[in-house]
Amino acid sequence: MDQRDTAPDSWEQEDDVEATIDGQLESAFTTLNVNAKPFVPNVNAAEFVPAFAVKAHSENVDSVVAAEKIANMEVAESAAPMENGDTEMTSEEPWDQKDAANEEEPGGGCCGDHGPVVVATTEETGSEMMEEEEETPIPKVPPTQSDAPKKEHINVVFIGHVDAGKSTIGGQIMYLTGMVDKRTLEKYEREAKEKNRETWYLSWALDTNQEERDKGKTVEVGRAYFETDKKHFTILDAPGHKSFVPNMIGGASQADLAVLVISARKGEFETGFEKGGQTREHAMLAKTAGVKHLIVLVNKMDDPTVNWSLERYEECKEKLVPFLKKVGFNPKKDIHFMPCSGLTGANLKEPTDMCSWYTGLPFIPHLDNLPSFNRSSDGPIRLPIVDKYKDMGTVILGKLESGSISKAQQLVMMPNRHVVEVLSLLSDDVETDDAGPGENLKLRLKGIEEEEILPGFILCNAENLCHSGRTFDAQIVIIEHKSIICPGYNAVLHIHTCIEEVQITALICLVDKKTGDKSKTRPRFVKQDQVCIARLRTAGTICLETFKDFPQMGRFTLRDEGKTIAIGKVLKLVAERD
Repeated sequence: MDQRDTAPDSWEQEDDVEATIDGQLESAFTTLNVNAKPFVPNVNAAEFVPAFAVKAHSENVDSVVAAEKIANMEVAESAAPMENGDTEMTSEEPWDQKDAANEEEPGGGCCGDHGPVVVATTEETGSEMMEEEEETPIPKVPPTQSDAPKKEHINVVFIGHVDAGKSTIGGQIMYLTGMVDKRTLEKYEREAKEKNRETWYLSWALDTNQEERDKGKTVEVGRAYFETDKKHFTILDAPGHKSFVPNMIGGASQADLAVLVISARKGEFETGFEKGGQTREHAMLAKTAGVKHLIVLVNKMDDPTVNWSLERYEECKEKLVPFLKKVGFNPKKDIHFMPCSGLTGANLKEPTDMCSWYTGLPFIPHLDNLPSFNRSSDGPIRLPIVDKYKDMGTVILGKLESGSISKAQQLVMMPNRHVVEVLSLLSDDVETDDAGPGENLKLRLKGIEEEEILPGFILCNAENLCHSGRTFDAQIVIIEHKSIICPGYNAVLHIHTCIEEVQITALICLVDKKTGDKSKTRPRFVKQDQVCIARLRTAGTICLETFKDFPQMGRFTLRDEGKTIAIGKVLKLVAERD
């Protein structure tokens, strides 16, 4: 192929150049998926390996053949690759070919406009293509936007002891379902290697801020979403470290389904499960937060100390079942155990050969086949606020517990009774006009300042406001407390997304665990493992409902000194005495 430095003498010659250019483009396109209508490089192509020298060489040969073919075709037929050529050539670098290719089309620049017509060699074309291919897959959008709201929304919270592999499994699932592309992961892998943390790269898909990456510990609840054939899932990646349990409670309160991740590695399971480990506390908090179904993922089965051994799997299972039973999960109906490996992705999407003794479905298909949750879309609107920030107005985040919200609707923010209007609605970062229960929403509100909102406030409809107050009676189970608890005891109350200081003002009666009978006399104190009914009073006004009317907003945990002391449910709201 000749390289020209001068403007062409006649149109015949120019046609020739046109043909060779088309030839190169044609051959360059054959390595990609041509069937796509708008030209999008095929991201799933197996050859995501920067071995271009080889490829460029083969393209050289192809392009000569292709050039001869195309020279014989009419212009009409060559028009199709030309259009493709145009979309391809919108990249920043000035491509002299671009002008040449445009000559044939009406309104194209004349030869006088541009100087020398340079025909790039196939090497250049190859690399140029590659740059394009690399640049395109970055904007990741859930594939089925049009019918996204039709799929059932399910929130899955990943809980478990620190370093059990929660974020890594989350990252792996996002990769397997195509929410994180290979290139991003390769970038994470490089960065992780530089910090000598190469096994952590998958968790970086969810642990996005610098502090979490440096320490390898999740602090805030990471959010991400993925789709299966039937459902739309939101991953809530809760922190495992005991200093961040309050964050974890906030995450669990939004979940419908919990995945308890435990590490099968020798020693790690034991530390997570003994007193003071997070496996116990998290399972209990998840139950209190209203998670009905629990999947226990026995992770790190590929570890050399385990090596997919059935004995180790059964051992973990035997230790966990009695405890989960005690917390209130029914082992036959609510709990499902499965082995997996977060780092290799074994048994998450596809069954693995390493583990012939496990006959159930892998993790993602199992989630897909769970029975659907019944939620009332015609109930009163209740949206506990998880977080808020300023962004061209006031934006709040939360999960719609019941009712449905639409754009431009007037709502009331409790307990301060601010009337607000919904300006825009995002469900999992996809804009919609209305949303049903169970969806994670971002709302932009009008009529309220960001400073006036606190996490734990609730959006309601004006006809049916949620209850707010400071004093309530509740049934509490003391789970772990060394000494006795008397009236006047102070703790921190976590109810739905709200965190508030609370004082036990009076103990009303003890409840017999087996029979449920209430004691006739008032107890002077309660101690560990007892169940009592007590009157509690919070420091400020909070939103709450009785457990009977609205379970999601009527259950709570009491924490003190970094430990969960009690779990409970609201029995009745007491009106304030003036």
